[in-house]
Amino acid sequence: HKQIRGFSRLAFEFPIPENHSLVEYVWIDGTGLGLRSKTRVYNTKISTIEDLDWWTYDGSSTKQADTHSSEIYLKPVTLIRDPLRKRNSWIVWCEGYTSDKVTPAQGNFRPLCQKVMDEAKEHKPWFGLEQEYFFLERIGSTGWWPLGWPKGAYPSPQGRYYCANGPSNAFGRAITEVHIRSCLAAGLKMAGLNAESAPSQWEFQIGIAEGIEAGDHLWLSRYLLTRVGEDFDVDISFEPKPITGNWAGSGCHINFSTESTRLENGIEVILKDFLPKLEKSHAEHLEVYGEDNLKRLTGRNETAPLNVFSYAEGHRGTSVRIPVLTTEISKGYFEDRRPASNIDPYLATAILVDTCCCLLYTSPSPRDRQKSRMPSSA
Repeated sequence: HKQIRGFSRLAFEFPIPENHSLVEYVWIDGTGLGLRSKTRVYNTKISTIEDLDWWTYDGSSTKQADTHSSEIYLKPVTLIRDPLRKRNSWIVWCEGYTSDKVTPAQGNFRPLCQKVMDEAKEHKPWFGLEQEYFFLERIGSTGWWPLGWPKGAYPSPQGRYYCANGPSNAFGRAITEVHIRSCLAAGLKMAGLNAESAPSQWEFQIGIAEGIEAGDHLWLSRYLLTRVGEDFDVDISFEPKPITGNWAGSGCHINFSTESTRLENGIEVILKDFLPKLEKSHAEHLEVYGEDNLKRLTGRNETAPLNVFSYAEGHRGTSVRIPVLTTEISKGYFEDRRPASNIDPYLATAILVDTCCCLLYTSPSPRDRQKSRMPSSA
């Protein structure tokens, strides 16, 4: 096991023959939270997504099908360079479909998001996604604890770790550096990274991304983060509240704007149109803003209480923050601070656009509608 831990793909440079390509097919499993992937060797040089075939996998092992009808199809939708394997290597983001190749598999909400984004295309919805997470290291054979924390104990209280430097404050920076470079090399829209409020908690940002691209790039960046973590034998936790007590939870704040909010006096659209709509649909949004989000939205640690919708300029204890720059120039974006770190960005961005721009759907939530036509899990 120690030898496996010592392996690093960064020094693994066996060349791939010119007439071959390695393509990693990546998809969301039936939990709606987990990522799965497998490799296909093409005996040709891949250059575009049109060169790729649909593929299949065992859905009974991913909570997406029964054993007696287990085949799930993978439809390639977004192709990026594989920065880990490098030469002649690709990562393809896929949608899962049942055997009829029409019905989305359990966990695949991308088609629903695409429908909303297509309907709202003229609004030009832009997103900036702030993905928070924790690094965890193995304790014994089955336990995990935040990287750099005393084993089974707690470090100094919060206050010294946010955007901090030095070995006593920033745990796991090397992983974040490899990750952001990997994402940029792959062509993903990375905007930055920083250490967060709790020790071993970090954040990276995706954006500016328009429409469906926001969800694609967030999921792919999550995938690359977990892959990089393998080389360091560090797990990534996207749980909203992995450590109980007076420690920050993890969110995935969504910065959102449309063409109308970016025009002169666009702040009036935010204040008089979008925010009243968001307040009215607060409960519906919470349904798709992450599992176990109630553990995080307590009114403490820069969150608003779960059942109260609020907004204010520059206030990080509200549901929605109006950035001071937006107020200053009277146009721009707002930050929805309610989404948890484990959101499905397709559902979260779709309901935000739907509420503000389209109103294609009302109750029940997109997740409930999708579940009603999903196959049962094995």
